[in-house]
Amino acid sequence: MRTRCGSWWVTVAALLAGAGAQAGFTLKELSPQSAACVACHKKESPVIYEQWGSSKHFRANVGCYECHMATEKDPDAYEHYGQLIATIVTPRDCARCHEKEVQEFSDSHHAKGARILGSLDNILAEVVEGNNGFRTPAFPHGNSAAAVLGCWQCHGSEVKLLPNGRPDPATWPNTGIGRINPDGSEGSCTACHSRHAFSAAQARTPDTCGKCHMGPDHPQIEIYNESKHGIAYRANVDKMALNNPKWVVGEDYSAAPTCATCHMSATRDQPITHDVGMRISWNNRPEISVRPEVADAKLGLPGKDVPWEKRRANMMNVCLNCHNANYVNAFYQQYDALIELYHQKFARPGLALYQAAKPLLPGPQFSHKIDFIWYEIWHHEGRRARHGASMMGPDYTHWHGTYEVAKHFYSEYIPELRELAEKNLHSPDPERRAAAEKLQKLLDEVLNHDNHKWYLGKMDPEEKARREAQIREFQKRYSK
Repeated sequence: MRTRCGSWWVTVAALLAGAGAQAGFTLKELSPQSAACVACHKKESPVIYEQWGSSKHFRANVGCYECHMATEKDPDAYEHYGQLIATIVTPRDCARCHEKEVQEFSDSHHAKGARILGSLDNILAEVVEGNNGFRTPAFPHGNSAAAVLGCWQCHGSEVKLLPNGRPDPATWPNTGIGRINPDGSEGSCTACHSRHAFSAAQARTPDTCGKCHMGPDHPQIEIYNESKHGIAYRANVDKMALNNPKWVVGEDYSAAPTCATCHMSATRDQPITHDVGMRISWNNRPEISVRPEVADAKLGLPGKDVPWEKRRANMMNVCLNCHNANYVNAFYQQYDALIELYHQKFARPGLALYQAAKPLLPGPQFSHKIDFIWYEIWHHEGRRARHGASMMGPDYTHWHGTYEVAKHFYSEYIPELRELAEKNLHSPDPERRAAAEKLQKLLDEVLNHDNHKWYLGKMDPEEKARREAQIREFQKRYSK
């Protein structure tokens, strides 16, 4: 075993020496360990061999062993044809060569994706949607297949190991972006750089991000496809220079931006970053959007010290490669206005009403219709509106976003809350009666606000007259 540990250190030393000598992580020749791996996998796993053969790793003589090598101290180490290796290649392993990239990634929200495992979303998948039917050695009391094959595949599993060092099948295979690895590291580089080619071009394409950033609650790929950016990308994909080693917007391509262009890739003034939050000025995940440094502080990330104004300036620097300053500034005014509209009209009063209703809701969360209505208003429809605005997707901003928010706020949420309050106003339980009175009072306050007076037929007469005049003018202009 000691000889294997020694060979590991020799290999690392060679990697570092090669990096210093050739300004890149290049070995003079393929190591004997990797040569042995290749001889077998060329026959037994030809697809893996072919993918590796098209990678930069191949050209740098970085083979199977340099990535999969393990020591006796590694919890997932096992002996494989005379070598000590690990199945799971973690960010810590990748950091042997890609230290800067891994550090940036580790400081990002992506690396913390598995924190969802204790969140409201995962409770839905484990309890409301799931059961304990999926039993494995690491989970003798069972687990929910809905969580294992749903939430965990994007957010990441907490990999559990069996006595033989192999991962438990409930937690592996998994390339979730925030996977919690046996060595204590968080994340999965292969979430974006799929093995074994680890293609930069693939990581630059929108579809790579769309594996997770899609669907009813965060449809970024659908929004991108709807936007002018997505249209330009599909029309000009052959002009995108996706395989360029250097990929700088405005120098190597200008036909369209991708997700990577805006959030990660180099500009003429900025280096590449693997912290996707460094160009985001709103975190639109919660019920009420927060500035990203607030979200970073909650996770203990160093981004807590980077103000949103700096991040917005970073993104504007990307935008200015294709748009002028007036265009970019006006876009951000539009975006901020939509966020403020959502906050003022629906999010803040909606959240206050939900909190007031909680004492009157029977059973655990999601056992009542109101739980689902409010959850979908902010978690699905509210996110779609905010993300649609952030990425210039008008249909997702309006029809899939604010329209759905308003429809369910007025046609389902308010009626259900009214019924809940009325049902408990005469309860023999003084606490329930007091809670009902509080809810009823808050409903009256919300609906009599200028944002909602129309619902009660109390629109300001001057505003009503002005809108009716606009309608008459429209009809006159376009009538046949």
